[in-house]
Amino acid sequence: QVQLVESGGGLVQAGGSLRLSCAASGSIDSINIMGWYRQAPGKQRELVATVTSGGSTNYADSVKGRFTISRDNAKNTIYLQMTSLKPEDAAVYSCTAGYYSDYGTLYNYWGQGSQVTVSS
Repeated sequence: QVQLVESGGGLVQAGGSLRLSCAASGSIDSINIMGWYRQAPGKQRELVATVTSGGSTNYADSVKGRFTISRDNAKNTIYLQMTSLKPEDAAVYSCTAGYYSDYGTLYNYWGQGSQVTVSS
């Protein structure tokens, strides 16, 4: 089992910045990818950004150039630095972890969710 504990989030004005953190513990060797999903009321869940154990990153088009995902392997922690926030970025952001292979990616573990609110 892997436990994910999130921190960060909150209220920010449009154009501002926030940073989310997600610390993983437990059977870390069973995962090789971590990332963030978000879901706003009435909208589909969206995969925002991912980072592999090798450091490869991927972003949703909606956040490219504004959000940066990074990882600290020594702390088993990933970060999502969000800049130039827009009201449409407001959502519950959930950290996730899983395993990817040539057959696809399976996200098995989830954090508790962090509310991000962006005021216009």
